[in-house]
Amino acid sequence: MDLTRIRIVLVQTSHPGNIGAAARAMKNMGLTKLILVNPKDYPSGVALGRAASALDILDNAEVVDSLDAAIANCGLVIGTSARSRSIPWPMVEPDECAQKLVTASGQNDVALVFGREDRGLSNDELQLCHFHVQIPANEDYSSLNVAAAVMVLSYEIRKAFLRAVDSQTKVSDSIVSSESLEVNWDQPLATVADIESFLAHLEKVLIRLDFHDPENPRQLMSRLRRLCTRIRPDTMEINILRGILTSTEQQLDKKPNPQE
Repeated sequence: MDLTRIRIVLVQTSHPGNIGAAARAMKNMGLTKLILVNPKDYPSGVALGRAASALDILDNAEVVDSLDAAIANCGLVIGTSARSRSIPWPMVEPDECAQKLVTASGQNDVALVFGREDRGLSNDELQLCHFHVQIPANEDYSSLNVAAAVMVLSYEIRKAFLRAVDSQTKVSDSIVSSESLEVNWDQPLATVADIESFLAHLEKVLIRLDFHDPENPRQLMSRLRRLCTRIRPDTMEINILRGILTSTEQQLDKKPNPQE
């Protein structure tokens, strides 16, 4: 476990004060890595003012153009979602979210992603995440300020980290065995970039096989993406799958053209 490998990602934050307040929340809980995806107003004196004594978090914050760039080398990504989507995705509670992030940080960079103040994360962005997390706020007033959401989930991460320290990183029998695999597995987990490259390759082959029609996709690739994020393959497994796809392409290239 390594808190420096846990990154907080804020997507297209509109108000710079939320960036500063999020940085302050992170420092309160021992988190240091902040990534900003296309912030509306940054750098900003307002962000600096709201950060108080967490200016070092802002000084080291990384600004990128897309969520893909922010999470490309992460082995685990959890996105915050305030509402259900058309395709159900694996959901975790805040404490389970924190446990997964802390455990996975022992081997991989990991990310916790927060969306825009007014509309959260898009469907495409949420589908880049392995899990979604919801904070069980009051149903009569469930809209949560993004900096407040960062504080709530950062606090859960802090608690999970302290529990792991106290127990010498011993995993409870009640935790799903896949989490212990993140520590003891023989290969690192595939990153988001690895999965994206595989899915692009898979779609190309499926089109050539006439199995997939991009004009009438029927959510095929979204469901295959969900499968990949659910099983969380390692790098060797992805390489094997890519090798199968390459071999399939080679066989297709040898196939005689019926028009000739």
